[in-house]
Amino acid sequence: MPLQTLRGLVLAGVFWGAVGIAAGDVTPVRDHDLVAEDYFSIAGIGAFDVSPDGLRVAYVESRWDKAEDGRVRDLWLLSIGSQERERLTYEGKSIGAPQWSPDGRWIYFTSSRKRHDGKKPPYNGKTQVWRMSPNGGDLQPVTRVKDGVNGFELSADGKTVYYATKKKHVADDPWKSLRDEFGDLEYGHGVVKYSQIWKLDLTSWREEKIIDEERVIGEFDVSPDERYVAMLTTPTAELITNEGWSRADVFDAKSGQITTLPDRQWRAEAPSPYGWMLGLSWADDSRALAFRVDFDGYPGEVFVAEFDDDGHVGTQKLTRPNEVYVVGPMHWKPGSRDFCFSADDHARTRVQCLPGIGGGTQGDAVTLTPGDVSVKNFRFTSDGSQLVSSMSTVTHPPDLFLWTVEASLDEPVRLTKINPQVDTWKLPQIEVVKWTSSDGTECEGILELPPDYKAGDRLPMVVELHGGPTSSTQFEFRFWIYGRALMAAKGWALFSPNYRGSTGYGDEFLVGLIGRKNDIDVQDILTGVDAMIERGVGDPDKLAVMGWSNGGFLTNCMITNTTRFKAASTGAGVFDTTLQWLEEDTPGHVINFSKGFPWTTDKLRKSSPLYNVDKVTTPTLIHVGENDPRCPPGHSRGLYRSLYHYIKVPTELLVYPGAGHGLRTYTHRKAKMEWDLKWFEHHVLGGSSDTAEEPAADVN
Repeated sequence: MPLQTLRGLVLAGVFWGAVGIAAGDVTPVRDHDLVAEDYFSIAGIGAFDVSPDGLRVAYVESRWDKAEDGRVRDLWLLSIGSQERERLTYEGKSIGAPQWSPDGRWIYFTSSRKRHDGKKPPYNGKTQVWRMSPNGGDLQPVTRVKDGVNGFELSADGKTVYYATKKKHVADDPWKSLRDEFGDLEYGHGVVKYSQIWKLDLTSWREEKIIDEERVIGEFDVSPDERYVAMLTTPTAELITNEGWSRADVFDAKSGQITTLPDRQWRAEAPSPYGWMLGLSWADDSRALAFRVDFDGYPGEVFVAEFDDDGHVGTQKLTRPNEVYVVGPMHWKPGSRDFCFSADDHARTRVQCLPGIGGGTQGDAVTLTPGDVSVKNFRFTSDGSQLVSSMSTVTHPPDLFLWTVEASLDEPVRLTKINPQVDTWKLPQIEVVKWTSSDGTECEGILELPPDYKAGDRLPMVVELHGGPTSSTQFEFRFWIYGRALMAAKGWALFSPNYRGSTGYGDEFLVGLIGRKNDIDVQDILTGVDAMIERGVGDPDKLAVMGWSNGGFLTNCMITNTTRFKAASTGAGVFDTTLQWLEEDTPGHVINFSKGFPWTTDKLRKSSPLYNVDKVTTPTLIHVGENDPRCPPGHSRGLYRSLYHYIKVPTELLVYPGAGHGLRTYTHRKAKMEWDLKWFEHHVLGGSSDTAEEPAADVN
């Protein structure tokens, strides 16, 4: 069926009947008041791929499972014309990376299946490549690797699967025998699991190892003609080796050689040497390779390497339109040299396209998904005439939508409604707000108000601070464990400022935070709080503040800079920037923002909340994962020790067993939300904060 005919069918009514608002249907009544438990009813859309004929979408859908104490993920099939959905697997946590075969006969994906007696692959619980018919049957294991695969790609002709594995390597130095004897210990260096790339012929089912060098491959992409395998590699598996040590290697099957792309543009000529590489994507002609280099604090940049018939390469840095911040997926439009990507722009994330890439030139940018949208992922149909995106707006969490690339229609077609319960929820009033910071810079943020809010009503207000800081809070409906949606449902105003260093507001606004952490960001936030009070929304006597990661760091900054907040919830927050450089897994973050090392600058001390902790009076709830490598728990334990044992401020510390930088389990996320609500209600709306908890005995 032609794609335009497909769209016509959808618009004619098949689509609307599928989502329950066809003629004669009753529009759901928004009569449900949100509670914390509702968060766990939200399904999510993960990776997806569009079938070669453009008629179906294979996608991963995740749902919370209380019995599993986490999310379960399974493969689903969507018919674009009828909007009918079918669940294809019932595996739980393990499904990922769906890819269609070119003939549409198979859907390939990863799964870590395990049987009770499973000791051998593919049923030993290790990740393998599988395939099944889109009709829901004929499930087949494709790989049977003892320790599993670390990523795969189906060739453009569907005849070959390329996959990555890892093999332990012990350095051949004077300490090798000791490392071998005491192999269960963790070593600072000398023991690495290096990567290998294998090629599996799907006709003969014979496999061949084609790449085996002493590098760790974080990502790889095979050119459509299979001449090249591009790889992003690091010398070890530590994240720190992404920062200045990562490189782009290209294997040429014609010569059997591996070439490393010259890195002058994103190393020596970059504002920081501590950038990490991601997002490999080959054009259909197999002669242009795109990738991105991201930095903490500085704008990320997109590069395109072009290859001639002899394998010689030249690299072009693309010009970002209007200084947008490139995020998420990047794809070439099929059959063209038009390069497309999602980008943050003033609290929206849209797909933009740069036409005519090549020979150092590029065309004017075109926005493919206009409007107030937050695109999470996108894929083109095989002819490039349409694209499917997963995206959210202010009225719903992410769903799948169909867009016409030539923008002949103003609005996309909604393909799914995987969370119909949201139609009965009383949603917060969400708007973009602006104010002027202390140095005259205009700032923006997101304000959420209760569903029944009336202008002029003053509300208790919680200030929610996003992480990163190279990130932003989006203009979208988001029910999140850090306060969004739930606080408004409980009668609070929730103010989320996009402070200096946030993405989507141009390069100057982004880099303005360099060398000024715990300074200009604090001013942006506090002037925003003042603006919400002057507007008549926030009650100056009923303020709270919360955040996670960099938001936790900023929460620590808030309580050490002002006493105006009646309660705080800080999660995975930095307390001492020097300690952060010593312990975190990406120390380039600290080097960039502090413009130096602990022995070369005093900015680490100036940015650290630790040295003003004696000024804190705010009752503070502290959350941290037991195994957090990004913001190690020593920060949170130190903040707790300072406040509880010495400063005598009402404080509680919650350490989540086994958790890393983010909370993943049902139990942990539920605890986070319930503790925050109770803490804020007590200290901001309820009893006296100075008698709420008995402080520790005086140890002096």
